Amino acid sequence: QVRMMESGGGSVQAGGSLTLTCAASGSIESTYAMAWFRQAPGKEREGVATIDNGGNTKYAVSVKGRFTISRGSVKNTLRMDNLKPEDTAMYYCASSSYMGWSLTHDATWNYWGQGTQVTVSS
Repeated sequence: QVRMMESGGGSVQAGGSLTLTCAASGSIESTYAMAWFRQAPGKEREGVATIDNGGNTKYAVSVKGRFTISRGSVKNTLRMDNLKPEDTAMYYCASSSYMGWSLTHDATWNYWGQGTQVTVSS
């Protein structure tokens, strides 16, 4: 079992920055990657960024060049720059013990945090 806990959400004006942190505990050695997903009201959950155990990263097109994911052994961070109102959402940290994990398929992620709210005002 792996437990994930997010922190760092908040409110910011458009163009501002926030950094989210995800702390993992438990059987972390059983996982292959960590990720951030987000869900805005009335919309489906979408993948934002992933980082595997080798440090390889992937980003959604909508955040590429503005968001940066990094990780240590038991936590990862999502640095968000040049935030836009459309980035407003609940952000969730996740990890996967599946070799076939995917940024675009949230069913391939089996450990989730409770979420942290990010609100960007125009």
